[in-house]
Amino acid sequence: MTDAISPPRFTRDGWSVAGYSGFLPLLQLDLDRVPTDGGVYAVIRPSADPPTFLVKSRGGHFKGKDPTVEIATLESKWVRGAETLNIGKADVLRRRLGQYRDFGNGKRIGHRGGRYIWQLADADEFVVGWSVTTENPRDVEHRLIAEFVASYGCRPFANLRD
Repeated sequence: MTDAISPPRFTRDGWSVAGYSGFLPLLQLDLDRVPTDGGVYAVIRPSADPPTFLVKSRGGHFKGKDPTVEIATLESKWVRGAETLNIGKADVLRRRLGQYRDFGNGKRIGHRGGRYIWQLADADEFVVGWSVTTENPRDVEHRLIAEFVASYGCRPFANLRD
């Protein structure tokens, strides 16, 4: 766990000031409200309080693979004080965020990015904000993650390197 206090940039308000929009509940996301353009997104937990971790992930099993990890793994990856749980990129925001939502709702989706969030007890409260970009979304994502690392000393909780 990192002993950091949430920098304004990585709060919901900070993302909003930076021009992000949406901030809709991830698990009930209405895809008609999400752009079809490429861009980046942030999954935000509205509380910086310590989480409750679930023993079993609510994420979908793809090709029989259970996305559940040990609670000790989740505890070691938790970023204390951070509201931002995951920063991601998408060539098509609507498609990617639909996959993310569907995976969290237990569907068998092949993309498992950000899967640690589905072992947090308050996942129903998570919101997602996004920004369309004409710049390569991968470059923007890398830059945002680097800024987060500079602020917290580690990557966001659910930004994994497999």
